[in-house]
Formats: sequence, structure tokens, C-alpha cells
Amino acid sequence: MSAPEQKPSPGAPPAPQPLIPEKYLDVPSQRLYYLSLGLLCQAIKLIDFSRYLVRGEEGLAICRKWLFVDFAYCAILNQLRIPRLTYSKAIVLLQIALLWFLDGLMFGGISLNLPFRRAGFDSLTSSNIQEFSSTPAAFNLFDYVAPLTFGLLSAPGQKDGHLLGQHTVRMSPISTAQLNPQGLSFCLSPPDNFVLIPVLLNNTHLAGLTYSLTPLGRDEKPEIVELTAKDLKAIEQDRLEALQASRPTVPARDSDDYDEYDDEEEAIQGLQSPLLQNTQALVHIRLSRPGTLRLESVVDHSHVQARLSQPSTVTVVPCPTVEFADDDSIKDNVRCSGPDSDLQLTIQVVGVPPLSLRWLKTINGRREHFLVEGIEDNGRQDQPATGTTRGAVQELKIPLTISLDTPGTYLYALEEVMDSVGNVVRVGSDASAAVSGSASQTKTTRSLVVLRRPTVSFTHCRPGSPTSLLIGSEAVVNIAVNDADEFDSPWEISLEYQPPLETEGGGKGNKRYKPWKKTFKTQGNRRSIDVRANAPGDYVILGVQGKWCSGDVLAPETCKVVEKPLPSAEIKWKRIHECSGDTGVSASLVLYGTPPFQVYYTVQRDNEPPRELSKTFASSRGELTLQPERSGHYKFTFTRLSDTNYKQVELKGPSIDQVIHPLAAADFVTAQAGTKRRISSCDGGDVSVDVDLRGTGPWNLEMQVVSPRGSETFEIQGIETARKTIKIPIPKGLESDGGTFEINIVSIEDAYKCKRPVSVPGISVDVRAVKPTAKFYVSGNKRHVTVLENEPASLPLRLTGDGPWRIKYRQQEDSKVMTRTLTNPNDNLIVTQKGLYELVEVADAHCPGAIITEASTYEVKWVPRPSAKLSPQTRAFYEPHNGSHILPAVCEGTADFVELDLQGRPPFQIMYNIAQNDNGGTRVIDQPILNSIQPHTRFQLQTLHPGRMYYEVKQIGDAEYPLTKHKNAVIPRNERLLFEQQIYMRPSARFRNRNRASYCLNDPFTPLDGVSPDRVILFHGTPPFTLKLSIKNVGTSQVETVTVDVFERTWKVDLPSYTFKAIGPHLVTIESVHDASNCAPAALDPLSSSIWVDVAETAAIIPFDRRVDYCVGEVIQFQLEGTPPWNIGYRINGKSYTHEAKVSPFALLQQQSGEFTITSIAHQQKLCKATVADLHFTVHPLPSAQVGHGKRIYQDIHEGDQAEIVFTLIGEPPFTFTYQRSEPSSKKGGRPGKVLETHTVSRVMTNEYSLFSALEGTWTVTSISDRYCRYPSAQPDLAVEKRP
Repeated sequence: MSAPEQKPSPGAPPAPQPLIPEKYLDVPSQRLYYLSLGLLCQAIKLIDFSRYLVRGEEGLAICRKWLFVDFAYCAILNQLRIPRLTYSKAIVLLQIALLWFLDGLMFGGISLNLPFRRAGFDSLTSSNIQEFSSTPAAFNLFDYVAPLTFGLLSAPGQKDGHLLGQHTVRMSPISTAQLNPQGLSFCLSPPDNFVLIPVLLNNTHLAGLTYSLTPLGRDEKPEIVELTAKDLKAIEQDRLEALQASRPTVPARDSDDYDEYDDEEEAIQGLQSPLLQNTQALVHIRLSRPGTLRLESVVDHSHVQARLSQPSTVTVVPCPTVEFADDDSIKDNVRCSGPDSDLQLTIQVVGVPPLSLRWLKTINGRREHFLVEGIEDNGRQDQPATGTTRGAVQELKIPLTISLDTPGTYLYALEEVMDSVGNVVRVGSDASAAVSGSASQTKTTRSLVVLRRPTVSFTHCRPGSPTSLLIGSEAVVNIAVNDADEFDSPWEISLEYQPPLETEGGGKGNKRYKPWKKTFKTQGNRRSIDVRANAPGDYVILGVQGKWCSGDVLAPETCKVVEKPLPSAEIKWKRIHECSGDTGVSASLVLYGTPPFQVYYTVQRDNEPPRELSKTFASSRGELTLQPERSGHYKFTFTRLSDTNYKQVELKGPSIDQVIHPLAAADFVTAQAGTKRRISSCDGGDVSVDVDLRGTGPWNLEMQVVSPRGSETFEIQGIETARKTIKIPIPKGLESDGGTFEINIVSIEDAYKCKRPVSVPGISVDVRAVKPTAKFYVSGNKRHVTVLENEPASLPLRLTGDGPWRIKYRQQEDSKVMTRTLTNPNDNLIVTQKGLYELVEVADAHCPGAIITEASTYEVKWVPRPSAKLSPQTRAFYEPHNGSHILPAVCEGTADFVELDLQGRPPFQIMYNIAQNDNGGTRVIDQPILNSIQPHTRFQLQTLHPGRMYYEVKQIGDAEYPLTKHKNAVIPRNERLLFEQQIYMRPSARFRNRNRASYCLNDPFTPLDGVSPDRVILFHGTPPFTLKLSIKNVGTSQVETVTVDVFERTWKVDLPSYTFKAIGPHLVTIESVHDASNCAPAALDPLSSSIWVDVAETAAIIPFDRRVDYCVGEVIQFQLEGTPPWNIGYRINGKSYTHEAKVSPFALLQQQSGEFTITSIAHQQKLCKATVADLHFTVHPLPSAQVGHGKRIYQDIHEGDQAEIVFTLIGEPPFTFTYQRSEPSSKKGGRPGKVLETHTVSRVMTNEYSLFSALEGTWTVTSISDRYCRYPSAQPDLAVEKRP
């Protein structure tokens, strides 16, 4: 089914259609088939690569084949236009190039300089011959077409083009056949209803077989059936297809062209068993009817009957079956637990008795296995088995009783059944699903869910603990379901209500309550129900019923609901009379209900709005006392009452009206004196205190002052306000000397002339005669301190008075006033800035003070930081633009320095940056530290590298400011010391490379071409340059010196005035170089200051051997004269070629037959060319030999017969060839075994030679020689020098 086509977007070009229309083959199948073909080709390539490595086969021929195959694969893929496999031309070319590169690496077309080299080549492709130069191979179309066939994948003997073919003679062995070799039992089972009975063949090339079939259970004539090889092959093909369908991941087997030996290979593979030997094969007989099968005969291709092994019969019966019989009692697979809940099952068994049955039982995950044997009909148990009854099928039924005492999941599953013939059928494949917990029913399983019976009872309500019911509301009665399964929900609970028979007073019950019976149902996953009771009485559980099972009622099964009465109270008022009149009321309360009680009452004064208050009582009796603090007409009323059950029930209690006059009282205001009731007096003759008064005014207040010298009492009359400030005079003597005295309130009298003593704590007064002072401490008239920059300074203070002190101070340069709190009279004032500090104000814990003017200031100074500057003796020019000092320029490597003057306390540390020009900017190259013990030091400059050098003093440290403690205190950039210097580069010159130059005799020393980088001199320094060269003839030791002026930094040697007048090497050397900086030149590098020039005469070539006749694969050696490399021209069969040789002597491997002629030789980069006219050679082709006309022949003979072996000889007679006979391979296509004999035949004048043999073996040709050549040829002369 083809995939649906996608609609192209509007305006987009139509997608190309596949070359093969989808109506013939859909696109996914095209992709699958073509990619599978590609994987098959790569697998075959790996096989060729393994043979190339292990067996030493010819790599170039295989490489040519795969070059063509990979190209054809990619090109055909591009033409097929398969969607998602269609690429652009550039991608296709890249794929071809990558595949070709891989082919070259695998099969030797591309050589890598690796330490591993494959061994095992034959004589012509050995590693020794490969190091010789060779002529181009002759073009032969067959060499490119023949390797493309799959025949190249056959035995390695086919790979040699000069020695082809082999003839194998084998003796036919004795054949046998065995029916059912493993003694298996067979039975017919639907839906296929057929069996495959194996027949094991040994040394048999099957042509057909015959078997007989006798029906079971009755005496009838056997039926004879004949099967041909084609029928057996069709049965085997169906079997393999069935295996392929059941096991799709098994890879298919490749098949070659069929011949007589392929049958046993396919049979061995069809068995898929490692027990088969190489000579064995397996076929199958397809049988679809029960009966006794006897193998009658087996015939091979030679019409010879195979020997039959015993036993030759096998019995096939219907497969036994077992299942549970249909029963209406199991349709509902949920049961309730109990001793009376047994279940009866029936098992139906069909098969040839006696039968055996395996079954299992699982209860709540616990599994038990059972085996029942000897199952057969009791009526036939004692009858002997006869020919008419043996194999008859019986149907039997077995009862099975199940006890359901334990709740949970029950599973009964049938596992397997076995008949008397030995057929075992497993039927428990669906038991695993039932074990997981499902209650499904199948033919071989029965599963049940056994539920426990539910139980119910009341919760939170039992005899002696009834449920309370409030008047006008409902009570919740909870009933819980216990010990029940969720699967049995929901549950229905039957409940009965009975009203009370009599009331609490002993009378009859209320007639408005009627008895009832109701059923309640649980909701969702809840295991309880809430019954809302709105009437008192008894509630009784009658029963419970689940979805499947009925349950039991547990105690408590009865719940009594009792109605609670409203709370009430008995209240008695009582007036409180004291001194001048009524001061309040009290109430006695008796409370009825459930404690604790909360009583609510209102208090109303005159015409003010009433205020509601409450009080809680823990018991049934209580007292409430009310004494207001203000005078007036009061009304007290009880309004509501609450207990545990009822809240704020209206209370109709008695009220009381009362005119109340509260008692007078007085006390000091604690906000003024604090919690310690202590105040201070700093100046003046009296002290003020605040007094709070309560009661009815105006008031008369009596007070007392107690001092160390005595006490004094005085009275203040007619105080009208509730808060009064009273001035108390300080006792005499304390005003000037200071001290402590106490003020107390003795008594108070209100407007009703009711006088009461007052017992409150008094106030203690501290009289201060001396004010606090503050000043800076002075030691030797020195009020200043010197510290390091930004370090804290401690300014000593002297304070008088009582701490803590609050000091205000300022810095005279700044008007801002700062405050600091101190606790020590000898404390220090901590500051961090330099300047003059002044004390402004002081106050102690009690009174403000004064600053002593003579010691009110203190000065803080900083230690100055170290600095550096250039000494006047240093020659430098100051550039105000960037604040830098310009030092005189020097040459590279010249020592130079500057002198610095330092200020501070030695020793000094100077951290500075060194920078240099870099790509248009500057780059910091170092950050050293200079140490000096003297204030005048020398600063060494860096002159090793040419360019502009910059120096910047970043940080200076001394004894006071060491760099280790002040790493972050760097000098600001606008204050740093800067100086710079120009360093001139020393002139130098060198050759760009040391490649040897080649000139001919009498050539001028000028450039051979303008592109080559050879003979180019590179200059470093400031142009123009003056260059001095020397040219030395090594042969004559003659030296000539030339001086040249060069205005650029590169110069190609061009000396037209100098001519090479002698052959041999010449050495060109740079003697010296100078530039415009007048600096001394740098030392010349001896490796790059000279080059060699070779001057040569005309080249020549001389052969080592005077032979004229050679063979393909032989080497012709020549002696070369001149200077390498040489360029040699030669001609083969009229076609011209050239070759470059780098060493002499020179060896050339001949790969083409015909006329070979040397035409020319040149050296010195193809210069000084000479013509050669007298070197002519004849190259003869190699002879060839074929066995069986170059094919692989397999011939089977019997004892007494002979086989003819034919040898075909190709070349110039007379021939001499060697052949050998080896042990034949045990498998078709395998390599021959051990060599049994070897013979050489000489002086053969014809092109064909035959011999006859009755021996078994494989005949091959190992060597052949004709009039001129021999194959394989002898090893080449290894004494010849190889090319490096």
C-alpha cells in the first residue's frame, strides 16, 4: 500500500516522480530494496577484503571491480529518483569520491606510510617488486569486465589469470535414511491440523521416497504415498516460510545456482541444529491424518535405494485437550466466605488414555501444583489394547470441589495434558493474566473472588456514654462498617428508632415522637454513615447488606440519645457601704447547667451608654464584686448565660441601682521617675513631681520630705485636677553640697471629708552640686598624633560625672557635628581622617556638662607616602602631551639604565609595568619589583627586543607602607612616573629556504623563474641594506665575492655578471649585511646563511645487461649519469611515456609485452636533455595453463571408473608445466587440502595435454614455461639497489 502523496505548496516546482511508477512498486518498498542491495554489496566487499588480507589475492583487480560497482550504484540511484534518496549532483559526486577513496584504501589502490604491510603476495606482486618503477599496464577490456562478475567470489584459484581451473574427482559413499531420528511424538492439532515428520539422510542425494499410512482404531489396508524431490522441496520451503514468519529477525540465507551438492547444504541449514554432520541432510513428511506411518523406501539421484534404519514407523494421533466444562454456577465469579459456600467444578479431558493432567491452584498469591495420572474410562480400564482399540480417543469428565473458607482471590488453572503416546500439550498460557488479579473465566482457568462478610456497629456511642441532643438541633450518630471488602460496597444498613418511654421527671414520654425503621446506604468509598437524630430515644441496628454479601451486627448495636436542658441561675444582690457612703455592690450566683459557665452583665453610669462585661465561673456557685473608680449613679443588670452545651441563653436576672462614691487614692506618676522611682536635680532650689489623684475632688494631700538631717511634713489643699505637679523645696545643705532625699505621700482627703492613709512607694531625689566636664588628655603639651594613611587614630579623653556620657565633636574643616556615646571616663575617641578635631558638648547620665576650653582640640596627621622621580643626571626629554620622559634610542642588546631619586623611609620597593608596541597598540610584557636600600638607585632598562619600550611606575613601598600590606594603594595614573625608549633592531639576512638550485654549465646566476621561492634572501632591520655574498666552487676552491645594495626587505638572487664556468657544487654564502641604523649586524645563522647550487653537464643512461629479450614482469636495470632527478623518456609499442628517477641505478618493471625503446634522458629539472637512439628491447608475454578449460569441474565416479583431466597450454612451444594432486575439499568451494603428488611434464609441443586417473583428488597447475618465459617467474635480483 503506497504512502499518500503530499500536495505541493502553491508556486513550488513539482517534485520529480520516481522512475518506477508507484502502481508497480510503492516508494517505501523501492527504498527498502535498493538500500538492501547496497548493504548486500558492502557485505560482499567485506568478504573480498578479508580474502585480500588473509589469502593474498590480487588487490588491484578487486579494486577495479568495486570502483565500477560503487559508481554504478550511485549513478543508478540518482536516475531512479526515489523520494528521500534523491540528491544533487554535487552530493552524488561526493558519495562516489568517498566510496572510491575507501576502495583504494581497502584494496591497495592508495598506499599509506604505515608500519603494517600485507604479506603473502605471489612472486610478481611481492613487496620487493613493488619497490621498482614499472611501465604502464596494458589496457584489456576483459580485465575490467571479468572482475565485475560474482564468480570472482569463488575459490582463490580463480584469481590467477595465468593458472586457471581445477578438476576435482570424488568417490560416492553409501547412503542411509532414518525416520524420526530423535524419537519424537507427534499429534494433530487445529487449526493447522498437520505435522512434519523428519527423515535424516546420510550421503544421500535425494530423488524421492515412499511411505505407508495405516489408520488408527480399525484394521484397514495401509495407504501407499510417494513423494518426489520436488514435493519434499516444496514441503521444506513451506516450513522455512513458516519459521520466517514466526521469527522475522532471522536473516535470510543467500542462495547460489542449484546443483547436486546444494541439496545437502540446504538440508543442513533447514535443520537449524548443530547436531548434523557435513554428510547429513534433513527432509520432512507432511501428514494431516492420524495413523501409523512406515517409511518404505528412499531413492537417490543414482536410482540407488538408501539403507533404512530401524525403527521405521511412527504413530500420529489427535492431540489431547483439556478444559473446564460449561457450568451455570460459575457465571457469577464472586462468592462470600463461609463454611457452607463450597463450589463444584468439572474438568473435561479428551485424548488417548491413560491420560495425565497437571493443574495449579493459587489462593491469595500462594500457588500449589498438582498432578493426576492414569485418567481413563473405568469401563475400559481392564480391557486389553487390541488393534481395533489402540489409539482410540476418549472423552472423560473429572469433578473438582472447591472450599471457600478463606476470603481472597482463587485461581484454578489447567497447565498441561499428556496422552499414552507421549504427546504433551500445554494449555496454561492464559493463566498468567488471571494471576494478576482479574476474575476472568477462560476454557482452562476458573477464577473467583471470595469476599469477607461485613460487620457494623455504633462509634462514639455506647451504654453509659449516650449521645447528647440539644434543644432545637440535631445530633450526629455514626455507624461504621468493619472488616469489609471495597469490592462489596456500597452497604445498606437497617436502623430502628424507639422513643423514650418516660421523661426525666418520671412522667410518660412525649407523644410527638413516633417509632420508625429506615435503611441507610453508604456513599462512594466511605465505610460509615452519619444519621442525624432530632429526637431523643434508642436507635438500634437491625442488619447490614453489601453488594454481594450480608453481614453481622456487632456491639454496641444500640445508641441512646439524651436531650440536654437550658442553663439557668439564681442571683442575690448586696450593697457595699464604706466610710462616707456606698462604694459598690456584690452578687451571689447559683448556676444550673454543665460547667464552665460564662455570665454576661451590663454596667450603666448616669446617662452614659451601658457597657457589657462578662465573667467565667468554673463551678456552679460564684461571687461577683463591682466597685467602680468614678462616682455616679450606676445600674447593674445580668443579661445572658452560657454553659458547655448552650451559648448566651437569655437570663432574666434581677437588676440593682446604686449611687456609688469611690474611696480617695493618690500615687506618683511613674512615667516621670521611672520604675525605680528616682529623679535627679541638676540646678535650682526645688524639684517638681507629678501626682495622680482618684476619688471625688477637690482633694487635700499631705506629703513628707525625708533628708539625712531630718524630715518635714506639709499639706497641699484644694487640688481640683486629677493630675497635679507639685514643687518640693530642696532641704537646706543639700543644695550646695549635694546628696539624696526622699518624697512620700502620707494621706489624702476627698470632698466628703473622708481621709485615708496612702501607702505607696516614695520618690528618691539626687541633688547634683557639680556638673560633668570633658577634655582631651595632654601629655607634655602635645595634642597631636601621626598615623598611617586611612588608619584609625585614638584621641584620649578625660570625663567627669556619671556615665554613660554623650560627646558631640566636629572636624574644624567640616561643620558637621558628630555624636559618640562613651562609658569609660578615660575613654578614647576613634577617628579615621586627618585634621583638627574639637569637642563641642558633653552630657552625663543625669545632667548636661561643660567642655574645658584649654583642652578642647586635638590634631591628627598622616605619614607621607613614598615617591620617585628621574634624577637630574638622566638624559631625557619630557613630553607634556602624555606626561612621559623620552630616553635616547639605543641598539638591540646595548646595556642602558636610568637613575631615580626616592623619597620615604628605606628600604624601598618599586612595582612598575613594562610594555611594548604590539599590532598598533601596546602590550604589557612584565610587571617586576625593584628593591633599593638607598634613596638614589639605578633602574635597568630592557634592550633585548627591538621596538618601542614603555616603563610605568605603578606603586612604591617603603618601611612605613610596604607593598605586602598596601597592595591596593596604587599611584593614580595622572601621578605615575612614565618614560619610554626606542630599541633599534640589528640588521640580519637569511635565505628563505635551503633548496638546492640546479644550473647548467655557462649559465648566468639569474632567477630561473619569477614564481619559485628558492634563492630568496629575507632582510631584518632598517632599509636600505648593503649585502656581501661569496660564491665558492667546491671543486676548484675558487671564491668570488659580490657586494649588492638592496632597498627592500626581500631580494631574489640576481647576479647577471656571474657565470658558472665549471661543473660541480657551488656554495653561495651571506658574508655580511648592514642597514641604515648603523647598528652592528646580528650573528648570522650558519644553517640559513648559505645554499648549494649544482652545475651539471648533459645526462646519460647505460643498461646493465646486454639482453634483448625480456618477459613481462622482469626488471631492466640502467646506470644513470648526471645530477638527480632524471627525466627518462621511453616508448612501448609506439606510445611514448616519461618517468622521473631520483637515484641511480634505475630499475624498470615491464608490465606490457611488445617493443620497448629508451628515447631520451634529462636532468637538472628536465634541463640538459640528451637523445638516446640505441636502446631497443623485446618484451614477451607470460605463458598460461588451464585445467578443465579454466573452469572448476567436480566429477563423481564409482570404484573402477576413470576420469579424464585436460590441460590447455598457451604460449610459444615447447612447454614445460608442473601439476599436483591434492586432497579434495570437504565442502563445495573450499580450498584443496594436503598435496598428495606432484609431477612435471616437459617438451610438450602441442597446446593441449590429457591424462586419465582413477584416484580421488583435486588436480591443479602450479607452474608453466614456454620458449622465452616462465610463470611464476623467479624472484628478481634483490641485489639491485631499491628506490628510497
